[in-house]
Amino acid sequence: MRLIRGLSHLEPLKNGCVLTIGNFDGLHLGHRAVIKKLAERGAALGLPVIIMIFEPQPLEYFLGENAPSRLMRLREKVIQFSKLPVDDLLILRFNQYFSNCDAEHFIEDVLIKKLNVKHLVVGDDFHFGKARRGNFAMLKDKGKVFGFDVEDTGSYQLAGLRVSSTLIRDALGAGDLALAERLLGHCYSVCGRVVHGDKRGRTIGYPTANIKMFRRNAPVDGVFAVTMTGINGMEFEGVANVGIRPTVNGSKVILETHLFDFDKEIYGRYVEVHFKQKIRDEIRFQSLEQLKVQIVKDVAEAKKIFADFKSL
Repeated sequence: MRLIRGLSHLEPLKNGCVLTIGNFDGLHLGHRAVIKKLAERGAALGLPVIIMIFEPQPLEYFLGENAPSRLMRLREKVIQFSKLPVDDLLILRFNQYFSNCDAEHFIEDVLIKKLNVKHLVVGDDFHFGKARRGNFAMLKDKGKVFGFDVEDTGSYQLAGLRVSSTLIRDALGAGDLALAERLLGHCYSVCGRVVHGDKRGRTIGYPTANIKMFRRNAPVDGVFAVTMTGINGMEFEGVANVGIRPTVNGSKVILETHLFDFDKEIYGRYVEVHFKQKIRDEIRFQSLEQLKVQIVKDVAEAKKIFADFKSL
């Protein structure tokens, strides 16, 4: 898969392409069904499969800190797209130009002149362009004029639920990791590079591997039973806290993971933390000693959770 940042780096597509546009936050089962459909169409037409995403996501541009929590950072998204039948991932910077771009101009300048789109797959509730004037009906009409087909992504249902990033976000916020896992097709995870922290965990006997979340706000918070991968091909069990660490007057959201029976230095390693079950919400303690007492309980609870998983 080629990663293309900006239309200026896009090579001319003489024969055209098949295209879909969206946030694809979480790359859940519904997203994967869309990409499978697009790849089948691309194979039938002999055309490259292109995914267009915006960075930041449009709602992040317009709403800032009030935007919905993000399931995936861009790097995580790129890694997951690379595993799917996608030829090109086109990343466009969402800025003032796109926020003010008329829908008709977007179709003619971007979809036709730049991408030479022949088949487009979008949701029937898809809106784009200034004041969100562009919609599915407009695309269908323009397709007849410029010679491209428009196909509805359809609604992907699972056990009577319409799979969506919003539903997954709500499930994670409610601590229902099992539902989020069913909708994603895998358990929710966060990737990142292990960085140096303030090392307070060492002083109370529970060192942690710290990952900066790099999100405006996180879809999960609290204490969880987790596993970590990305270290010598192995999976390690542990307990993690996602939050601002109020006991030590923290201000930025950090993912801190204490791995059981683990004493290796892994600073700088790119790892993935898989969230298995929520244990409790993050709370403020009056002292580090009180925090340590609670961590002992959290570790015991996490180990019990893993023991229960293995007995199933």
